[in-house]
Order: sequence, then structure tokens, then C-alpha cells
Amino acid sequence: MAHDLVDYWLLKAEDREGIEGYLRRRGWLREEEQIKDVSRAGEGNMNCTLRVRTEGRSCIAKQSRPWVEKYPSIPAPDGRITMEALFYSSVAPIEAVAMRMPGLLDFDEGQRIMLLEDLGEAADFMRVYGAGENRDVPLQCLCDWLSALHGAEFDRQTQHALENRSMRMLNHEYIFDLPLRADNGLDLDGFTSGLSAAARELMNHAQYAQAVYDLGQCYLGEGTSLLHGDFYPGSWVESEKGVWIIDPEFCFFGPAEFDVGVLVAHLLLAGKSLEYALGILTRYDGPIDFSESLALGFAGVEIMRRLLGVAQLPLRADLRDKKMLLALSQRLVTEPESFA
Repeated sequence: MAHDLVDYWLLKAEDREGIEGYLRRRGWLREEEQIKDVSRAGEGNMNCTLRVRTEGRSCIAKQSRPWVEKYPSIPAPDGRITMEALFYSSVAPIEAVAMRMPGLLDFDEGQRIMLLEDLGEAADFMRVYGAGENRDVPLQCLCDWLSALHGAEFDRQTQHALENRSMRMLNHEYIFDLPLRADNGLDLDGFTSGLSAAARELMNHAQYAQAVYDLGQCYLGEGTSLLHGDFYPGSWVESEKGVWIIDPEFCFFGPAEFDVGVLVAHLLLAGKSLEYALGILTRYDGPIDFSESLALGFAGVEIMRRLLGVAQLPLRADLRDKKMLLALSQRLVTEPESFA
């Protein structure tokens, strides 16, 4: 997507003077302060995310554009930054949630820019993939955070404001639809030789395809729990101060089972045992009507879309491993009750 179609100023790491002027106008930079360094902060898959340093402090500047930062050919609603900022402000009074998230310092809706507290030197948990049982995951911490988020109560105005329909439709397409379409344009054999044939087996499995469709409709339906919406290792970071949760731009009010299912899926994709992954169902304290079968169904879909979709992961997995994961996905989606 051409940059000249954007009617607002674009953040660029090399434009230190422009960033300094902008932050001064916003009141974040004091008159005597000068920017010493601007650099990329993290991978920045969805957005432009920069770390801005002065002599004595720093912040994270994050801007959404009408495309996915990592895949500029994929359009995405640039209003997602508004949803993320609203999430931060909405959960601020909930100590058990806010204590593990960076603080919101400023939000400029017109420029699609948000300023966040800098967590310092921190690393996400993408390193867990392929490390099997030898890589620790802060499981209780993650479950406690989800429990607090899903158990929080919000007024109708907040629920309506955080419907986030545009991002849900985008996510729905890339999770529940495109991975099972034969005409999706993905060269799966380019990822792993022989994967295309394994994908066709799932595409031709009528019961599986119908179950994925039904789960997609549930995802798009109404719900009363506020969800993170993308609760995978790239959204968990660790610093000297502890574990943090970031990037809630896919947030919405929906079924709590979706967040939990995504967590289960990524534990399995990271090489954890089935027993370990399903153990979160006893650690997580969810809504009274929480359905374990629904959560496992969502877990199966997440495994499938990470193996057959655009959002590939740095897995240490060969064709045999991926076939085993796809077989597990099929069981989770079509027979979730068999795991009880």
C-alpha cells in the first residue's frame, strides 16, 4: 500500500528531528530535553514501534498504519491503535491486569500514535518454540492474568467501544477462512516440503471444515469477557522487573475460551506435552459458564492456522512433526470432549 495514500505523518526512526518536534508539541519532551537515540523496539509485526531515548528517560512510540508492518501488502484497519489505547485505559483500574502491562502515557488519535511506558531491556517468549520441556513458561502468571482480565466487569459503553469489529473481521479471515482455502496463494511446500498434501487432507475433511466454520461464527458472536485477542508468546515479554503482557490491539468482548485456546495451542506448538498444556484448564479461573470443549476447539484452529496460514512461527518442526500437530488439531476441533 502506497505511503502517499496516508493523510497523517509517518513515524520513521531516521527522522529524529521530526519525532523530537512532535513529542515537544505533545508535551512529553520538556523544553531543555533532546532526543539522543531512536531505534526499533521489538519485531513490530503489526505496527511501527520505536524506542525514543533522551538523556534521562525513554518511551515507546507506536503508530498504526493502514497495512500490516511486517506484510505491507496486507491491509489492516489503522484505527486499531485506538482500540489498543482504549484497552490500556479501560484496564488501568484493575490492578491484577494493569500491573503486568506498560502504562499509557499519551494517545494521539489523529496521528494514530500512542506513547507507552518503556519496559527497558525485555525479550518476548518467541524463543520457546521448539525448546520442548526445557524452556520455562510463566504458566501460573499467564493464567492469573487471563483470569483477572476475563473476570473483570465493564459498563455497556466500554463493551460497545471495544467491539473492535474491523480487527475481528481481519483476524477471522486469517484464522478461520484463508488457511483452509485451496486458492489462498500460500506455497506451503516452501515452508516444509510435503506440507501442501497434508493441508489438502484437512481441507477435504468435511466435519473438520464445518467445525472450524462454527468456531469462527462463535468468535464473531457476542460475549461478555474482555479478551486480549492475540495471547501468544510474542505478546508476553520478560524483563528484570518480571513478566509483562503487550499488544492488545486485537482485543474485543467475546468468548473467554478463545484466549485460553490460543494459550493452549502455543504451548503445544512450543513442544510442551499435552498434559502440560491442558494443565492450564485447572490453573485458569474463568467465567462460570466457561466451556473447556470450546477452548480446545479454538486451540485446534490456532494450531492449524499457525501451520497452514500466513502467520508462520519459528518452529523447529519437520514434516512428521507438523503432521502430528495437524492430526492433533483435527481431534481438538472435531472431538474436544475426548480430552476431558
